[in-house]
Amino acid sequence: MLAATMGNVAEEGAGAAPVVESSEERYRGPVFRVRTDMLRYADGHRFACDVVEHPGSVAIAALLGDRELLLVRQYRHPLRATMWEIPAGKCEPGESPLEGALRELAEETGYRAAHVELLATVAMTPGFCDEVLHLVLARDLTPGAQSLDDDERIEARAVPLDDAMAMFERGEIADAKTLLALLWMKTL
Repeated sequence: MLAATMGNVAEEGAGAAPVVESSEERYRGPVFRVRTDMLRYADGHRFACDVVEHPGSVAIAALLGDRELLLVRQYRHPLRATMWEIPAGKCEPGESPLEGALRELAEETGYRAAHVELLATVAMTPGFCDEVLHLVLARDLTPGAQSLDDDERIEARAVPLDDAMAMFERGEIADAKTLLALLWMKTL
């Protein structure tokens, strides 16, 4: 459970966890599931909470040299937009975040990393989704061939860190995980 890494649950007061009285699965698909939990606070107040269950994801801040970040450009249908992002993907069952990062980096960009390091684990949208994202730093990259899924059309490009930050400031990068990576890179 992420609660162990995100902080403790208060036993009383505003941060206290309600009791889960029931849970009903509403949807099951290849990427996520949706359930509705019926919750009750200690004061008796009951309410329904829809939860998107997601297996978690990895995002890779892949550095070429010291000052270039590897970005990917792809169409994101929910937003009806083509976006610049860092490479990322869903965690596979039994896979560690570092293993997932190596796999996704190779699939989406063709690059192999000699060194990977977990930078952060963050909750993406904790108001309705249990997805956690593992931000991984990848260094010492070796180029290779992409291994894209049938539904993926991805362009990979190395961008100087200052240029990537300028892309964000101009609205050309609008992806939260990529902004997280850019801000983290400023600390290195």
